[in-house]
Amino acid sequence: MREEGLERVTMRRLAAELDTGPASLYVYVQNMAELHGAILDELLAGLALPDSGGVGDRWREELIGLLTGYTQLLLGQPSLARSVLALRPAGPHYVRLVDTLLGLLHAGGVPVAQAAWGVDLLLQHGTATAAEQGVRSEAIEAQEEQDAFVEALNDAADTDCPNIARARHELFSGTGAQRLCWMFDAMITGIATVAVPGSRPSAN
Repeated sequence: MREEGLERVTMRRLAAELDTGPASLYVYVQNMAELHGAILDELLAGLALPDSGGVGDRWREELIGLLTGYTQLLLGQPSLARSVLALRPAGPHYVRLVDTLLGLLHAGGVPVAQAAWGVDLLLQHGTATAAEQGVRSEAIEAQEEQDAFVEALNDAADTDCPNIARARHELFSGTGAQRLCWMFDAMITGIATVAVPGSRPSAN
């Protein structure tokens, strides 16, 4: 996968690499989706997980660091990121990741229901960000489209688009890393403060 991309990883090719038959692989994985989930789980084995029980006031910093680490891992595997968007990973390392995220939110005093819904949202956005960036990096015309978009906003007349004019200098400010961290920070604040519909206050 690292050499040729996820698209070239098929049951037949994998079986050939392992010197066995494709049918033998189905003893371990039922289909390509399950294989992709297993690949993700293997990659997650290298993702450092903080001890959510000992983070104290650093819970938000640790949470953002873990989420950016997860996103950056998938940024290095854009084809896998696109596949994961349609998966429900269930490997042991993914389960530990979910447990750690829940633990960090708990350390921050986030109600259980909000944390439970929030974990899905945070992982979905991290995965989608990696998938989107992967598509852009692989598209030949991506930079031209970006340049055209920037030019269109910069050229928008102040009288016709007063809101763009007011934010013009901020629309493209900051680095990718800064924007990624801000995205997660903003989402965490929302998760911590917006109650789940129909939920009751809990003692966490």
